[in-house]
Amino acid sequence: MHKKVSHSLWGHFRSLSNTTGLAWVDTSHAQVPNLPDLLVRCARNKSIREGKIHHAIVIVEGLQADTLLSNILINFYSKCGLVHTARQVFDAMTHRSIVSWNTIIGALIEHGQEPKKALNLFMEMLREGTPPSGFTLSSILCACAAKSDVEVSKQLHALACKTALCANVFVETALLDVYAKSCLIGDALQVFSNMEERTDVTWSSMVAGFVQNELYEEALTIVHKAQKMGLKYNQFTLSAALSACASLAAPIEGCQVHSVLLRTGFHSNFHVTASLIHMYAKCGSIEEAYSVFSCTEEKNIVFWNAIISGFSKHARCTEAMILFEKMQQVGLCPNEVTYIAVISACSHMGWVEEGKNYFDLMQEYNVEPNVHHYACMVDVLVRAGLIREARDLMENMPFKPTVSMWGSLLSSSRVYGDLESAEVAIGHLCEMEPDNAGNLVLLSNIYAVSKRWDDVARVRKILKESGAKKEKGKSWIEVRDRVHTFLAGDGSHPLIDEISAKLEDLEKAMRKLAYKAETDFDTHDVDDSQKEELLRYHSEKLALAFGLISLPSAAPVRIKKNLRICGDCHSTMKFASKITGRVIIVRDTNRFHHFRDGQCSCCEFW
Repeated sequence: MHKKVSHSLWGHFRSLSNTTGLAWVDTSHAQVPNLPDLLVRCARNKSIREGKIHHAIVIVEGLQADTLLSNILINFYSKCGLVHTARQVFDAMTHRSIVSWNTIIGALIEHGQEPKKALNLFMEMLREGTPPSGFTLSSILCACAAKSDVEVSKQLHALACKTALCANVFVETALLDVYAKSCLIGDALQVFSNMEERTDVTWSSMVAGFVQNELYEEALTIVHKAQKMGLKYNQFTLSAALSACASLAAPIEGCQVHSVLLRTGFHSNFHVTASLIHMYAKCGSIEEAYSVFSCTEEKNIVFWNAIISGFSKHARCTEAMILFEKMQQVGLCPNEVTYIAVISACSHMGWVEEGKNYFDLMQEYNVEPNVHHYACMVDVLVRAGLIREARDLMENMPFKPTVSMWGSLLSSSRVYGDLESAEVAIGHLCEMEPDNAGNLVLLSNIYAVSKRWDDVARVRKILKESGAKKEKGKSWIEVRDRVHTFLAGDGSHPLIDEISAKLEDLEKAMRKLAYKAETDFDTHDVDDSQKEELLRYHSEKLALAFGLISLPSAAPVRIKKNLRICGDCHSTMKFASKITGRVIIVRDTNRFHHFRDGQCSCCEFW
């Protein structure tokens, strides 16, 4: 029997019903609101005040023991962001169903700040003897993925097998995701391969997993398999595919994904469009990136940042700055990312005063400079040869100098012959990343340029004893929907004979134009003829020759390299663009180089 409810409270509910059209239920004592429907609607509309009034009715009517109502209340408070209150309702329950546990655990995870509490609650559920459902287990695994908690994830995997939930598609997808985010891509692939049923979410998780682990070719292979199986595309699969194309500098693949976007209507999706701009910019097609940007009707700060950053990387610094001004004219304020882009643009052109002005301008817009802005300013200074000023900035800034700052200092010390600063930088770098052999190699190169062979031998001895490995030069080029990879000095490509012959022909033509190998860029203690032979087979030169013999004569040659392009290869690209009439685009770790008619867009400043 229901308790009597006060007239004023009933009056309030009747007034609510007149304005919202909510249902009421007749009882033998009074007109009682249909509380489940009312609370569900309050959750959907996030109507906190009305929901709390309905909760009061639950209490007044003595309905707290109703498990269904309590579950709906937990869901209502969760949807309104009142997780603490949802937990209070849960704790007060006299009987909990699996739905009760799922709802509160899901609430804790959904709001992102309490994965540890969710896991503890899950353990409490098991201790009380409530078996997990697929929803419970997949939710907890998602929390583990956010924290990259491998050990707990493996224990949950074992529990899934024990409770026969390992074949549940949601549990399997969550397992795949947590393994991929924990850099256990082999385990993720094994879960994926053993799945009997795969949803579009499963496929997109596998693609994203490969991208997160920098296995971009494998990511595109999975996309192709999904395509052949008639998979229904979603925004996550397409965004991940575009990221893979961007990282591989594979514009042909990227254009194909773009055509899919147009067919499926995803080209209007915010995240996908931003990924599309980013892809074209990173593939060397800044004009196409700008075209996508221009055709987007509603441009938010992410779009503006993507295109400004793209122009910056392509040494189109004037365009980057014009867009910076236009963005403000349409009413958008620059944020941290915008300033990183424009200050980086200044570093690529040696525009020191402009870089300083942008750095000072941040404070006018109440944007607090972070460590990345300071890193950009250090880069502006060292690239312009102001190494002492850069060191002063690093000493006086409110952050500890980062690896990238010391790396910039070391690289520029080589360019400007500042051995003292190079030795200071290498001391810090060896402390901060002892397994990175590249730093010692660069110091060795600096000594080699100065003909200090004893110091070269000493550094190389340290390098050998440390066991650290130097990253090998690697270049990629896309030809006929396939990405070809070249390593420095590698002769394994099926067309290596044709590639070598093309390089020889190119070199003969270059020598007629007064080309001379820049042997300073090979730091082995050997004679110049041996150095020339080593320089001839740098990875970007192999990729260039392959592109020249494989691509149509009017097609640009687009190359991506994992290291900074060396001076001799830079000269080769300039000569090759003049001899062949080709546009050659090289993307290295620092920027894009566009070679046309014997000139480079970097204006010899990189």
